Amino acid sequence: MPSIPDQPSVLELRNVSKRFPGVVALDDVSFDLMAGEVHVLVGENGAGKSTLVKLLSGIYQPNDGELLLDGKPVHLATPHAAQQAGISTVHQELNLVPHLDVGRNIFLGREPLRGIGGLIDWPELYRESREQLHSLGLNIDPRTKVRRLGVALQQMTEIAKALVARARVLILDEPTAAITAEESEQLFRIVDQLRAQGTAIILISHHLEDVARAGDRVTVLRDGKWVATLPIASAPPRELIRFMVGRELTQQFPKEVFPIGPVALKVSGLSRHGVLHDVSLEVRRGEIVGLAGLVGAGRSEVARAIFGVDRTDAGSIEINGRQITIDNPNQAVKRRIALLPEDRKQQGLVLLLPVSDNVVLAAPDRLATPLGTAPPAARVRAARRYIASLRIKTPSARQKVVNLSGGNQQKVVLAKWLLTEAEIFIFDEPTRGIDVGAKVEVYRLMNELLAKGAAILMISSELPEVLGMSDRILVMRGGRIVAELDRAEANQEVIMTHAAAPLDDAEAVA
Repeated sequence: MPSIPDQPSVLELRNVSKRFPGVVALDDVSFDLMAGEVHVLVGENGAGKSTLVKLLSGIYQPNDGELLLDGKPVHLATPHAAQQAGISTVHQELNLVPHLDVGRNIFLGREPLRGIGGLIDWPELYRESREQLHSLGLNIDPRTKVRRLGVALQQMTEIAKALVARARVLILDEPTAAITAEESEQLFRIVDQLRAQGTAIILISHHLEDVARAGDRVTVLRDGKWVATLPIASAPPRELIRFMVGRELTQQFPKEVFPIGPVALKVSGLSRHGVLHDVSLEVRRGEIVGLAGLVGAGRSEVARAIFGVDRTDAGSIEINGRQITIDNPNQAVKRRIALLPEDRKQQGLVLLLPVSDNVVLAAPDRLATPLGTAPPAARVRAARRYIASLRIKTPSARQKVVNLSGGNQQKVVLAKWLLTEAEIFIFDEPTRGIDVGAKVEVYRLMNELLAKGAAILMISSELPEVLGMSDRILVMRGGRIVAELDRAEANQEVIMTHAAAPLDDAEAVA
């Protein structure tokens, strides 16, 4: 495996393998990391990235091979042992205590003490917290409760926490998955600063633009195996995709055009005080209507209102030309509406239940016997049907969903709604946190739904996705739909012009 010449490795994996029952998660993988380097780790969901991170974090131990720190073998038996060795991980699911303030989170377990009794020196804790935050270019009051911070600032708090622990190796797991472009740029400025100070950084990302922006080298994993390690200059996106999926992706957005049918969903004057303002839209059978806009524009709120999760103050909804009332999600399901939520782990799945139980969550009555709920065997049979048709990678229908990759979790959510025989699908961030190969599979599944006469409302923060998959595009700003664009006339500049333009006086007072 190539490495940066004439530099010793801070951290190294040699011929490491990790096996679970029925699954080889890592197979003879070698990986090295230098001081002052950002080493990007890419691969499809299920490629082994998360397992590698957990080995370095002390959560798992390898079955074969060894880990070396400064050239010496090391055994990271626990996460605490990894932290003591100078390895800190900022996980995608942040490890902060929401009800505590920033300063207490930064020094949690490492509070400065004073006096013989060893009491916490609170002034010193907040002074050092403020200095650490300022060193990262952050003007955050360390007495602010973490729950009041956005995702980006919570990530920065995690990084400050790692630096207080004197981390020599910092692992960032999907740091840009849930933050805006501006927040990502701030994050990468901090990464540049840490690299200049000699910190060794592993960056895991599904966004290939992150590779070029932040990385020095990139390593590709596929099916638990090492595929390639390249300098960034030798790793154009097309080449990385070929390494990741094992083939050329000739079409990143395989949009198919179908005959446009009658209006399946019509929303008129949907309003909620302070959130949505007179939102009207139509989605026809055989089409994808993309809903674009900046964070906070109200896109997800539209989805939640249509699906009956959030109440509305005004407006009406028609399904197939008939006006209906939807006061809760159960009523939406009965009207054959499906919502694939923005956060599949929190809102779309029960992670500790098996695939079979998750598949029947929204339609338990369809498999129920006269004596009651669906028997386990019927749930497994139903799940196996969708495991085959959606190509869900899982050892069995009884595998817990928490153990599946992000792309396969998303397919389980889709299977859940297919079992309900839904005809109107609302996809909220359908490919967030999944790899480029799995994205194409989700897009093909959307085409299959359209071919059967479904109607799709797709919400996405990724403008290439909106442009690549939509027949029409609606742009939201400030809780309103401010533009409707045909596929032919839309481009990123036009969408952003509508999405980011300042509210006029009439909109501001509405």
